[in-house]
Amino acid sequence: MRDRPEEVVEGARRRVATGDIFLWDDGRPVSVAARNRPTRHGISVGYVYTPPELRGRGYATSCVAALSQHLLDSGYEFCTLFTDLANPTSNDIYQQIGYRPICDYDEYVFL
Repeated sequence: MRDRPEEVVEGARRRVATGDIFLWDDGRPVSVAARNRPTRHGISVGYVYTPPELRGRGYATSCVAALSQHLLDSGYEFCTLFTDLANPTSNDIYQQIGYRPICDYDEYVFL
């Protein structure tokens, strides 16, 4: 999906109705983050995306921070997110806004 910006834009439009937070600039989405996997006490933030030509401007940082705060303010006790250890940019951003590493995990797929 990262290579097909038009699908990202359409997906963002569809997810507006679910209460996700988006940042817009002149009518164009500049970053997106969505809430996922709600439980009784916590919720996860995911689907963080900023088009390559708009990266490095703080859009994702603002978007994830605003969504996380909104979720906490709405009654969730905690927010989680999953990140790729190979991406130091996202790891740094998430720690700057208050997320802390808790554990590593392995993914298993049953066929």
